[in-house]
Amino acid sequence: MSPYSIFIYFQRWFILNTMTNAPPSASKIKKHRALRILLIIAGTISLILGAIGIFIPLLPATPFLLLSAACYMRSSERMLNWLLNNRWCGSYIRNYREGKGIPLKTKILAISVLWITIGYSSFFIVHDFLIAQVAMIAIAAAVSIHLIKTPTYRSKPQKQPS
Repeated sequence: MSPYSIFIYFQRWFILNTMTNAPPSASKIKKHRALRILLIIAGTISLILGAIGIFIPLLPATPFLLLSAACYMRSSERMLNWLLNNRWCGSYIRNYREGKGIPLKTKILAISVLWITIGYSSFFIVHDFLIAQVAMIAIAAAVSIHLIKTPTYRSKPQKQPS
C-alpha cells in the first residue's frame, strides 16, 4: 500500500466520521475518562506534529491537523472549538471539512517548496542512495498529485458598501 493510498484512506475515514457522526455526548465521555485522556493526548501530539509540518515541508500538516480534530471531537468539545477557531490552523480544517479545498496560493507554495526541498535533498544529501532518492521523489509526486486533485478554495469577494 503506497503512502498516497494510506493518506486517501485516512482522509475518507475522517470525512465520513466528522460529517456523519455527531460528537459523543458529555455523559459518554465522562464514562470513559481514560479513553478521553488518551484521545486528548493523541490529539495534542498530532497537533504538535501538524504545527511542525506547517514549517517543514517533508512532514504533512493537514493529516495531523485532521487527526487532532478527530481526537478532540471524540474527547473534548472545548479543545475542538479552540482548534477550529485557531487563527493559524482553524481555517485549514474548516475549509477541508466543508469541502472548500485549499487556496491556490497555498497549493503553489506547497508544491514549490516540496519539490525544491526534495530536489535538494535527493541530489545533495542522499545522492549516494538511489533507493532513498526514488522514495523521496515518489512521495513528492504522490503529495503533488493529491494537492492538485484537491479542490481549489476561492474566497468570495466582499461587497463594498455603496
